[in-house]
Amino acid sequence: MGCCGSTERTKREWRPLEDRSCTDLPWFLLFTVFCVGMGAICGFTVVTGGAGRLIFGYDSYGNTCGQRNEQIEGVRLSGLDHTDRKFVFFLDPCNIDIIQRKIKSMALCVSLCPTEELKTHQDLKRFAMLNGSELCSYELAAHKYPNLPERFSKCPKLPVPSSKPLPVFNRCTPVDISCYAKFAEAVVTFVGDNSVLHRLIAGVAASKEIIIGLCVLALVLSMILMVIIRYISAVLVWILTSLVVLGSLAGTSVLWWLYIDHRLYGNDTTPKEGLEVSRDSGQALLVYAVAATVFTIILLLLMLFMRKRVALTIALFHVAGKVFIHLPLLTLQPFITFLALLLFWIYWILVLLFLGTTGNPVQNEETGLTEFRLTGPLQYLTWYHAVGLVWISEFILACQQMTVAGAVVTYYFTRDKNRLPVTPILSSVLRLVRYHLGTVAKGSFIITLVKIPRLILMYIHNQLKGKENACARCLLKTCICCLWCLEKCLNYLNQNAYAATAINSTGFCTSARDAFVILVENALRVATINAVGDFVLFLGKILIVTSTAFAGVLLLNYQRDYAEWLLPLIIVCLFSFLVAHCFLSIFEIVVDVLFLCFAVDTKYNDGTPGKEFFMDKALMVRSRVKELCCSLFLFGLNVTAVL
Repeated sequence: MGCCGSTERTKREWRPLEDRSCTDLPWFLLFTVFCVGMGAICGFTVVTGGAGRLIFGYDSYGNTCGQRNEQIEGVRLSGLDHTDRKFVFFLDPCNIDIIQRKIKSMALCVSLCPTEELKTHQDLKRFAMLNGSELCSYELAAHKYPNLPERFSKCPKLPVPSSKPLPVFNRCTPVDISCYAKFAEAVVTFVGDNSVLHRLIAGVAASKEIIIGLCVLALVLSMILMVIIRYISAVLVWILTSLVVLGSLAGTSVLWWLYIDHRLYGNDTTPKEGLEVSRDSGQALLVYAVAATVFTIILLLLMLFMRKRVALTIALFHVAGKVFIHLPLLTLQPFITFLALLLFWIYWILVLLFLGTTGNPVQNEETGLTEFRLTGPLQYLTWYHAVGLVWISEFILACQQMTVAGAVVTYYFTRDKNRLPVTPILSSVLRLVRYHLGTVAKGSFIITLVKIPRLILMYIHNQLKGKENACARCLLKTCICCLWCLEKCLNYLNQNAYAATAINSTGFCTSARDAFVILVENALRVATINAVGDFVLFLGKILIVTSTAFAGVLLLNYQRDYAEWLLPLIIVCLFSFLVAHCFLSIFEIVVDVLFLCFAVDTKYNDGTPGKEFFMDKALMVRSRVKELCCSLFLFGLNVTAVL
């Protein structure tokens, strides 16, 4: 049901850009309520002090640094006035719990971080007397540090490294981070020698300008490839087809040659005791050769039968290149989507950290330190927050798909390209915000329902690694694989459903059903476009990565003072592949939407007056060829019937 009491047409008539109305309004309201809940979690952490404890820090007695605190029942040394003590100081900052990824040291609020190394308890006393910053537990008098028996458990571990406060978060951090080498080794497991890690990090630091330059190069190459791929797609497709056919013929020929050679000369050179083995080998070669021959014949028939559909794929690539020329703002979509995801992820991580310092004060039984934990029903806030990560991330990606689909639909169904809107992308965004946010919310929620169980199973599989039996491990992997396949299928169907919504302004379920019917009617075309098109785009990604890597090798090798440039090169290759994937994914969306529009166009129009095609001339040729073939076929049937 649309908004304002409008209802969807009971009979599906594809009417591009007509009868625009709100779609899936209840799902928009549900998503809005969910987002309000996400905001309420953030507000809860701020009101209850979790955000303040994260930013300002708190000591092991539950006191927040930099402010006056209230007494916590049952916790000694709580409720202190730390207005002048604004920094968190850890007595043993190098005592890191690698599994839990946190420091297992007592924390105190101090007025000043030690700026120089303190080697003895006498140095601790002198530092406290001069600066008024006491680095031992609050109940110990500074002038008695050297003689107190508690100095070994309630004073910092000697020597105390020089440190400086972290910006914003006010934690005293050692200037020399070498004590974190153990943690770094656990994270970077492939590094067995600290010197190797240090050299790799030094290489990255020394070559940062080149890394930035190569990343920009990958960005430029990706944008250029999106425009010129329409000129090279035909060459790539036919080269790929030729290589596959020639490889299959060559492999079949070699197998037959080996079989014939074995039949003619194998028995003459084989001793009598090895005749049975030789006979088995000959039979095996015959089976291989026959199987290869059958495979080659099927492949040749498929190539012959699918050649027109391969040509359609090339034509779609050609038209997609034109789309980017007429709609250049499409190239900004990856930037906008990445920026939206980045901002949301930063917000999500901050709130998650706030949740980690929110709740009731609880004493850790192992360390005796005071921690803040969510208890009772409040502990499910973290799960709610985790679901929000998946749903809202999928929502942002779905908004990108709907925006691109709306712009491409506008381009395709506008006969005179000179009369396109000034900013089709902006028009598509406005239509999305005004009419179709509910559809996007519903589609992204369906993906969330599949993705969350898969992530849970992956977590269980990692936690049980080495503990479960072979049967359980196989079952878990099978479930994960099935859910992954289902997620990919739903993603593809969702993308086409968004395109159908952009055309017909129908709800998600109706659009998904209509798109599914169109795709089933053109199943062979869909298979060809996905197989050939995806491989061409994969070759494009490899081209960008290899070009960037080649430039990186030349530049990094030219700088002879770089002892280690392997890690910078890996960083550049990963970034270039990520950039190429983001940009060519937009190109892939454009091709898929163009195909859906083409299928709708050919189904409901035939080129006669009143039913003129909307398609581009490149696609018109493919449609005319198909129409001519069908006419000749029908003419042949009629002639045969007359005779």
